[in-house]
Amino acid sequence: MSNTPPLAGLRVLELARILAGPWIGQLLADLGADVVKVEAPEGDDTRKWGPPFVEGTGEEHLSAAYFHSANRGKRSITADFRTEEGQALVHRLAAHADVVIENFKVGGLVKYGLDAASMRKAYPRLIYCAVTGFGQDGPYAPRAGYDFLVQGMGGPMSVTGEPQGAPMKAGYAVADIYTGLYATTGILAALRRRDATGEGATLDMALLDAQVAVLGNQAMNYLTSGKAPQRLGNAHPNIVPYDVFPVADGHIIIATGNDGQWRKLCEAVGDAGFASETDYLDNRSRVANRVALTARLNALTSRFAKLDLLAKLEAVGVPAGPINTIEEVFADPQVQARGVRVDLKNPAAKTGSTPTVASPIVLDGVRQVASRPSPRLGEHVDEILNDPAWGGPHNG
Repeated sequence: MSNTPPLAGLRVLELARILAGPWIGQLLADLGADVVKVEAPEGDDTRKWGPPFVEGTGEEHLSAAYFHSANRGKRSITADFRTEEGQALVHRLAAHADVVIENFKVGGLVKYGLDAASMRKAYPRLIYCAVTGFGQDGPYAPRAGYDFLVQGMGGPMSVTGEPQGAPMKAGYAVADIYTGLYATTGILAALRRRDATGEGATLDMALLDAQVAVLGNQAMNYLTSGKAPQRLGNAHPNIVPYDVFPVADGHIIIATGNDGQWRKLCEAVGDAGFASETDYLDNRSRVANRVALTARLNALTSRFAKLDLLAKLEAVGVPAGPINTIEEVFADPQVQARGVRVDLKNPAAKTGSTPTVASPIVLDGVRQVASRPSPRLGEHVDEILNDPAWGGPHNG
């Protein structure tokens, strides 16, 4: 079994900042690619998006936690695209790159000669991935795209939140992150095609496209019925009971997926006959009568302590679980056993390491996570310029 990372030898030039673009570069770095992050002289905006900051050994911090969430495994170099010197540096590196990632506004790099058409003409084997809010064409193409706006425009806020409450966004940047994941898949597909044809590719990745794509069953519910799904709080549009339920000391999630689990649930909460009543006999009936069912089940679950009811449901195979805080997530024995948190050795950090959340990819039993912490601004200028793989002087 080889210990060589799957993307070892792949060279990635990242001209991106904030989240969607850097998320692509980080995932490719986790898989073994050599990712060079080209930052403006003032650095990626998210370096300043704190507190909290990762504390350094001296008085200066090592950038905001936000920056570290999307930039491990990379080397940093600075370039001012507005100058001929900066443009020449990017072209020098691009000549040796397999992949370029950028997330400027549509047309924003044309005046610098760093756009897809210019770069692909100069380097035909290049995989050029452009990430924007709305894509390279269409009436919204010129607009700047932000995750929050796209969550609103792309549909998920219309189905997130309590029925009588305000529309609600997700508590993390789902549009940015999903776009980064889809873009990474597209890059790998383009590389696979290049292996066969020798030709590079241009990827046009839009936050709005990705956000609409992950509507999943909610989109299909609308496309099939013609009826727009509505906010149901924590309830599921197609399955009942599949919701948050009260217990004596808080709340738990119960997620029954079939009639057998429904019957076991009723037995566990002390009302076995509930499951055999005509109004609740099968899922279609339960969906039609969800309001009455939920009220009755709430009364039953409220009699139990959280841990007691979770234990009873686990014993009979009914899917259920707690609602953890982020602190509780990282204290969870399953999360700890899987090694999801990784502390990357970092002599510049006050604690000697930088914590990170590893990629969820486990390949041949090995968690795929880059060993290098997020870089300081311009940390690797000399190293990159002298690296033969990136056009530097050859040894000897």
